[in-house]
Amino acid sequence: MELPERDGDGYLDDMNIWTEEIGRAMAEADGYVLDDAKWAQVLKAREYFEEFGSVPPIRKFAKYLGEEQNTVFKLWMTGPMKPITKYGGLPKPTGCV
Repeated sequence: MELPERDGDGYLDDMNIWTEEIGRAMAEADGYVLDDAKWAQVLKAREYFEEFGSVPPIRKFAKYLGEEQNTVFKLWMTGPMKPITKYGGLPKPTGCV
């Protein structure tokens, strides 16, 4: 699959063209493995964005998931909101991610 245009950080230039196929292809192109648990969180972040119109900070997102913040961090082994938003076709997170 040919990936759409992305910015220097790997985020889609046009978030409106995102599809699940594009999100998975972006992760694969970046050498990032999205297992079912990670993918479920990507989709929950999209759900949050649709409901509230913004990218959630990690505290709110963990609460939205019904998880402890450290559980989310352990799953991603990094700051989780950057890959979650990138592969979810969402805007770059701001503030504490």
